[in-house]
Amino acid sequence: MRFTTFGRHTGLRVSEYALGTANFGTLWGGGAGRDEARKILDRFTDAGGTLIDTSDSYQLGTSEQMLGELIGSDRDHYVLTTKFSLGTGRPHPSTTGNSRKNIRRSVEASLKRLGTDYLDLYWAHLPDDLTPMEEIVTALDDLVAAGKILHAGLSNFPAWRVSRAVTLAELRGWAPLVGVQFEYSLAERGADRELLPMAEALGLGAALFAPLGGGLLTGKYRTGTAGRLTDWEGRGIRTEDSEQRTRIVDTVIALAEETGHTPAQVSMAWLRARTEGSPTALVPIVGPRSVSQLEGYLAVLDITLDESAVQRLDEVSAVPLGQPHELAAGAAGPVRGGRVVTRPAVPVA
Repeated sequence: MRFTTFGRHTGLRVSEYALGTANFGTLWGGGAGRDEARKILDRFTDAGGTLIDTSDSYQLGTSEQMLGELIGSDRDHYVLTTKFSLGTGRPHPSTTGNSRKNIRRSVEASLKRLGTDYLDLYWAHLPDDLTPMEEIVTALDDLVAAGKILHAGLSNFPAWRVSRAVTLAELRGWAPLVGVQFEYSLAERGADRELLPMAEALGLGAALFAPLGGGLLTGKYRTGTAGRLTDWEGRGIRTEDSEQRTRIVDTVIALAEETGHTPAQVSMAWLRARTEGSPTALVPIVGPRSVSQLEGYLAVLDITLDESAVQRLDEVSAVPLGQPHELAAGAAGPVRGGRVVTRPAVPVA
């Protein structure tokens, strides 16, 4: 597995895949028990993987606890990241959200469950639409100063909020925001509108979750419902709810038959081609619940789609960028390097 620095503003070295551990535990009704989780972690490590993504909310906190027990004394081998905002149990005003109070409470609880005294990267999991960005960024800056975390990032925040947070940190000398996390796959490319261009322009590392659309891009839901569709009651998955998504799955399956790979491998190979063309680090988060699923992800490291296959997938999955992007892309005149448009003469009264 290759390595990269997570964005252009940090020397934090991470593997080209992150191991997502939402499947470490079974309290959500599906996932991996301790023995299988141990095998997954060991195989990921043997392949050269170092970046691990979890959250205090995954499996009601047992993902963090299990991960901490499995890592043990090998803590410094890994780039360990977790998230706050949602809490571990029943929602409560004092134990959820992004307030300074909850950030402080959450980090101490996560450190205890993970069995460590610091986090390499700490994410705000979701915006709460209440807490000012200044409060979030200064609370994270305090954690960096205290040595509780080394870096901070924002997950599932809109691009304008991330940009504001990055600017505030730069202007006021607070610890910088180094990364963003959001969903990205052939089945969901909404990030092409604002989030990806922002991350690439600002030099932020980007962790990309749900690279297979929660199983949609494997094609398995055309023949059954096993997996997240039933185990997690449909949470966190994409479905064929539009003509475009049906065309995407059709194209993925067709290319799988043409190339001799699985639909999942074709989908991940396209994503890998997308990450290789980025000016900043784009790291897919793979979330297997078995070693066999992880082996499928690792096999993609040796697969390269030809240019025509990538183009077919690009075209079938492209999303309309909307305004102002479409207006700017079609604009003429010297600003855009196109033809010069002469303004009509203003009538003289």
